[in-house]
Amino acid sequence: MADDPYRGLAERYDLFFGRFGEHDPQVVQFFRKLFDLHGVHAVLDCACGTGQDLHLLHSLGVEVFGSDISESMLAQAERNLAGSGVDVPLQKVDYRELPQHFHEPFDAVVCLGSSILHMPNEGEVLRALRSMRDVLRDGGILILTQGTTDKQWKEKPRFILAVSTSDFSRLFVIDYSDGGARYNILDIFHSEEGRGLKVWSIDYPQVLLKDDYERLLKESGFPQVDFYGSYSFDPYDKDASDHLIVIARK
Repeated sequence: MADDPYRGLAERYDLFFGRFGEHDPQVVQFFRKLFDLHGVHAVLDCACGTGQDLHLLHSLGVEVFGSDISESMLAQAERNLAGSGVDVPLQKVDYRELPQHFHEPFDAVVCLGSSILHMPNEGEVLRALRSMRDVLRDGGILILTQGTTDKQWKEKPRFILAVSTSDFSRLFVIDYSDGGARYNILDIFHSEEGRGLKVWSIDYPQVLLKDDYERLLKESGFPQVDFYGSYSFDPYDKDASDHLIVIARK
């Protein structure tokens, strides 16, 4: 990812969410329980984007660090965090090269929101997973999440309404290929103050699903991998789950 594909989306990326710093209580409780269970005190979000999850992690009282390869997303994260009075160190880092930039081990590394799907092939996925493993302490955990699930991949819906408010709608229009997908984001503004349409697209060269993660994480040196289908710790169900949450322990 030599270029910054998020340059055209970073400033409006947060329209996925409500106000910055407002988080789903179920997601907050998920991370709180997980961190308590695994003794997490220091965590790296290695694809931190605009800082939404940095704010959530910081609210749990752990030491938080953020990195991302996108300068535009990091700039937005810096603005968001400053506006909320939250101080989290940020670095521009390719998550395939974490050990070159972080020299103290973390209790947890998170890579959320399908960020790993940017990798062009399995070789680069393995390189990224090994990089994440190498900055974890023994017994530390890697957390990966995505909305693309076995269920979605089987059904292949073309249109997904991601956001719908009185002023704004965000629609995914998905072009599927044999192994990957292009996500086209259509942002439709329909308020009294203004109307308009903005379009942005991102390619996922290969979509990873439950069996792929199980195989690749074990090949990367994670002996224990658990899968959940919701933030209530429900077991992952290939036929029914709308979330794919992966917890790998070093």
